[in-house]
Amino acid sequence: MMDLLIELFSEEIPARMQPKAREDLRRLMTDGLVEAGLTYRSAGAFSTPRRLTLAVEGLDAQSQPVREERKGPRTDAPEAALQGFLRSTGLTLEQLEKRAEKKGEAYFAVIEKPGRPAAEIVAEVLERVIRDFPWPKSMRWGSGNLRWVRPLHSILCLLTDEAGAQVVKLTVDGIAAGDTTRGHRFMAPDAFAVTGFDDYAAKLRRARVMLDPAEREAAIRQEAANLAFVRGWEIVPDDALMTELAGLVEWPVPLMGVIEDRFLSLPPEVLQTSMKEHQKFLSARNPTTGRIEGYVTVANIETPDHGATILAGNQRVLAARLSDAAFFWDNDLREAKSGMTDWAEGLKAVTFHAKLGSQWDRVERIAALAREIAPAVGADPALAEQAAKVAKLDLRSAMVGEFPELQGTMGRYYALEAGLDAAVADAARDHYSPLGPSDAVPSAPVSVAVALADKLDTLTGFWAIDEKPTGSKDPYALRRAALGVIRLVLGNGVRLPLSPFLLIALKAALRSAARSGSVGIIAKGHLTDEKGKSAETPFVTPLIFTKGGFSFPARQATEPHELADAGELYRIVSNDAERFEGQPRVPTTEIMAADLLAFLHDRLKVHLREQGIRHDVIDAVLAMPGNDDLRLVVARATALNDMLGTEDGTNLLQGLKRAANILAQAEAADGVEYSFGADPKFADTEQERALFAALDAAEPRIRAAVAAEDFPAAMTAIAALRAPVDAFFEAVQVNSDNPILRRNRLNLLSRIREAGRLVADFGRIEG
Repeated sequence: MMDLLIELFSEEIPARMQPKAREDLRRLMTDGLVEAGLTYRSAGAFSTPRRLTLAVEGLDAQSQPVREERKGPRTDAPEAALQGFLRSTGLTLEQLEKRAEKKGEAYFAVIEKPGRPAAEIVAEVLERVIRDFPWPKSMRWGSGNLRWVRPLHSILCLLTDEAGAQVVKLTVDGIAAGDTTRGHRFMAPDAFAVTGFDDYAAKLRRARVMLDPAEREAAIRQEAANLAFVRGWEIVPDDALMTELAGLVEWPVPLMGVIEDRFLSLPPEVLQTSMKEHQKFLSARNPTTGRIEGYVTVANIETPDHGATILAGNQRVLAARLSDAAFFWDNDLREAKSGMTDWAEGLKAVTFHAKLGSQWDRVERIAALAREIAPAVGADPALAEQAAKVAKLDLRSAMVGEFPELQGTMGRYYALEAGLDAAVADAARDHYSPLGPSDAVPSAPVSVAVALADKLDTLTGFWAIDEKPTGSKDPYALRRAALGVIRLVLGNGVRLPLSPFLLIALKAALRSAARSGSVGIIAKGHLTDEKGKSAETPFVTPLIFTKGGFSFPARQATEPHELADAGELYRIVSNDAERFEGQPRVPTTEIMAADLLAFLHDRLKVHLREQGIRHDVIDAVLAMPGNDDLRLVVARATALNDMLGTEDGTNLLQGLKRAANILAQAEAADGVEYSFGADPKFADTEQERALFAALDAAEPRIRAAVAAEDFPAAMTAIAALRAPVDAFFEAVQVNSDNPILRRNRLNLLSRIREAGRLVADFGRIEG
């Protein structure tokens, strides 16, 4: 067995590319080695800004010989077929064997491939990996053709066994593999030879290089915490920045600096974001004051003055950056105190989407929808509407223009400066949430109303203009918006039937689309005459959106007449009335709402499956009325899933499915529906009478529990049917020769089926 060490030494590799590059090197090399017939015990990949390293342990010294038999054409086959077979095998005609087959004599090739030394295979695989490495971006340099993320300087490739180390003979674009590498660019730049991985890692450490990125990150985390502790501060958690810092240095040297007093009045989010984005500083917070008062920068070198010169330079740059932030903050505060009217006007000039109007059009839609949603989530409608109208004003602020990731966060500060209610300010901050599966869910009623309205407007807007996700493509993050709706509803236990709000939002989106001139509208409803009286006959006609509502095109009426009822809206490709005939129509708002609800159900299935609820259980519950109330769906699915996990639940499911199958066969054969008339006086056995009694007792309890939305109680009540249903099927022949008994028993099965349907569609459950 042998050990393999590979190092690809280059100019600095961007930190964001290093994790994937490590995995790609490990995967491509090990896959290539295995494919060539070498096995190995373990493999680990490492990276620093200037090197990718792979260490493979327990590698075969050579591949095993391979003997392969391949059947060729028949001996009387055309010459072209024979020549093609010879080319594919690399053999001559004399080397083929003739064997008798059922359909005649055929040629066979016996191909023997001897084992190959590991060094030969490693060189072949590594050259292919280097030349085809999947960098997101790569470059060429000098006169060579090799592409690498940055200029590649050297290749270290060693195979080691008990006899010692050998350099694998390999040359790529003039770069010959060797046994040398270099240490830290400034503190130990000279080359040195290594004999294996342990020797390599130890000599790198002496040359001021920590090879393992996890070790570098841990060192940064620990030393930063120690520096903060000395001052009585704490490091603001930022795992992504910690990982990035570990990819920027080979020998991390954390240094702590202090923020000047003149900048401490800036919001902590501004300080943290400015330092992170511009200078990759970790923020240090004073827990006593709650302010960010310091920072940790990570140098890549130890200096005689212990980093004083580095800190002084960083301090000057930081002061310039924070001076810009303070300038933005002061200007934004003046606008906030004046009512933010200029920002509101500015949103009218910002296009949200060419077919859905401006950002202000969207704000108007969200505000109207938030007012409708507010009572259902316990929010004040006026506050919800006001919050929606100010939530996006910070998009026009200078601070958010500089740091887009602060949108919402700055909105809260500006709303408070404008003297608005705290609930309105909090909604401005929270309405984007939740942004992902791990993001916190807002709980304040006004915030919930605005966040739901924001996400529902996004979904319905793009549904209205037929910009839905397809396959893996979701350019407008509609799946994330759908998951946000689900988490807002479930996380707050909100009773919110979604269908009415989807219709409201869809109609508003279609009006925006018509107003933008990108689509036309067909509306079905009634006209009003000049006196406001409704016309007697309904109509379906193309309409043009006007400020007063929908109206006829001028060519069809002397005076525009407004719509009394535009309940059913269709979208058409063109709003040119002259070209109305033949324009394709999309579904009505009701159909679009149903389609969007199905999309939400698909995301809900994913969400619930992650919580251990079976997919067929979810389907069984979604088939029930009220499936637009997500809290109701989850409560029902959870109780049903729990019941089916018990022995009674499993056996009852079989009984219900058996009853449904017998009924379906009988109804198909007889051409009638057995759904009424089961009478206990025709019960012929004790088991039948017991089942009648059990159903009489269970049905009221199930109905009452479902009405009270006490689904665990409903499941308990239906599970009580397990024993009498089992006994009935064991003792009773449903398809009796007596037609009266048969009909009565089939109607009794119908009662069993309907009892199940009070809870879920058990026919959709597998098993």
